[in-house]
Amino acid sequence: MNSRTRRARRMAGAAAAVVTLGAGLAACGGDSLEDDKDSGGGKGSIVVGSARFTEQKVLAELYAGVLRDAGYDASVKTVQNREVYEPELKKGSIDVAPEYAATLAEFLNLKKNGSDAKPVASSDLAATVRALTDLAKPRGLKVLPAGGAVDQNAFAVTEDYAKEHKLKTLSDLGKSGEKVRIAAGDECETRPFCAPGLKTKYGIDVAGIDPKGVGTTQSKQAVKNGTDQLVLTTTTDATLKNFDLVILEDDKKLQNADNILPVVNEKSAGDKEIADALGKLTKTLTTDDLIELNRKVDEERQKEGDVAEDYLKSKGLIKK
Repeated sequence: MNSRTRRARRMAGAAAAVVTLGAGLAACGGDSLEDDKDSGGGKGSIVVGSARFTEQKVLAELYAGVLRDAGYDASVKTVQNREVYEPELKKGSIDVAPEYAATLAEFLNLKKNGSDAKPVASSDLAATVRALTDLAKPRGLKVLPAGGAVDQNAFAVTEDYAKEHKLKTLSDLGKSGEKVRIAAGDECETRPFCAPGLKTKYGIDVAGIDPKGVGTTQSKQAVKNGTDQLVLTTTTDATLKNFDLVILEDDKKLQNADNILPVVNEKSAGDKEIADALGKLTKTLTTDDLIELNRKVDEERQKEGDVAEDYLKSKGLIKK
């Protein structure tokens, strides 16, 4: 399973009224745990957990890199998905994990309160992180501050379509009065963060759903060809330029705040030094940075560890 399919599944899940463990962290491999890179350090061992898809692997290598530079013996452990690594994080066999604020908040919410739980995540980042913190603390987990990098649902059109109708935002699309067919998963028809939300929040005239999947090559090609006008993808999709697509800004904040943040086992990795090392990275990393890092792995076939190391050096986050 490639990272595009993985992301498609995750964001299809994120489009639900409550964001379950979308395939954002969907299965892209086996169940076994496997240690990747290991490096000596003088402050003890730290294991960084990662789900088995490009973006998570890159983030885990970034985390491990800044922790090694801070003197820790940091390694990366790749697992199938969040259902596997969250219990590992809780018991301390994984110490640190890169996470998505809204998605993890709803994952823990459902775990605690059941499938009928009232959603706790929203487009309000501060409120979402507070809810996540409250849910994480009883599990022995500490939520560190979120950064500006975000991987959440996004809607894109062709550059030509955007120019023709003077579109920069989803509000612009609503005001244009244009009818659009959305290339997405079939669940877009009923999910509040997809067609219903576009209609009620933005006044967009949705003519129908073309069920080609979320962020898939087929969906993006359908929009490029003009079969559809709008594609559901994600903000860190590294392939949009290949299809001459541009994201329309979610200016009224329909989507939940899936900003990236570190979550640590409070007992094994709750030290201030760890938080400080990760915090420098969190403050530096942007959504555009993550798009480029994903692109280097998916298109240029570079290794996640090499891409992460080059980035950290270029930003002065580790010694050259």
